[in-house]
Amino acid sequence: MNAENTTAQAKSVNPDEIAHFSSMAATWWDPKGPFKPLHQLNPTRIEFIRNQICDHFGRDPQSEMPLKGLRILDIGCGGGLLCEPMTRLGASMVGADAAEKNIKTAKLHAEQMDLDIDYRHTTAEELAEQGEKFDVILNMEVIEHVADIKSFLEACHQLLKDNGCMTLSTLNRTVKSWAMAIIGAEYILRWLPKGTHDWHKFLKPSELCDHASKCCFSITTINGMVYNPLNASWMLDPHDFSVNYVALAVKSNNG
Repeated sequence: MNAENTTAQAKSVNPDEIAHFSSMAATWWDPKGPFKPLHQLNPTRIEFIRNQICDHFGRDPQSEMPLKGLRILDIGCGGGLLCEPMTRLGASMVGADAAEKNIKTAKLHAEQMDLDIDYRHTTAEELAEQGEKFDVILNMEVIEHVADIKSFLEACHQLLKDNGCMTLSTLNRTVKSWAMAIIGAEYILRWLPKGTHDWHKFLKPSELCDHASKCCFSITTINGMVYNPLNASWMLDPHDFSVNYVALAVKSNNG
């Protein structure tokens, strides 16, 4: 596979990571396929995103379309697992991915669902150079795959409107995350293809806060996301960040 022909190039883009996810593009919407963990995690991700955005902008999360009127960018959107539910909640969605195959899959599925979503084969840096602006950025399960975190977060900061916010989810770099997210998920249970994650790229919450602060973001909320093997579901936990966690970052006024 020639990654140069199918990858939007930017400083933060890791061609090997993009090639890895491109190879699985056709399976994004298979709930029993390689992205099964994301399908299981999605309700919990949506709960956090909806509630945090509504709290930030003073909206009712239980209303029929609580995100109506908000322009939201999903960076590393993959096949559109977040773009579609966010659209149904009223958001005007732009989905961006550096892998062209992912965008093709996402566009096709949105058409089948009769959803109007603006999918683009591009990167955060390219969108920033084009002068795009958003109320919210979704940065979910992406930051541990980028090549240059500083360049990536600087582009995100530039893309946000004043008083904008960004959700981020990633994995903590702990012995438990190595045992569960790599040995367990990739080698024993085979929920994910081998090589999906590099434990050394996982970020401790303190490191995420440090990266965010240097790029003029304030982390205001962090929740763990904990897996329950008894019912194969996830839940938010305000105390357990040992494996997966999700955060809200607000654009600083001095940024």
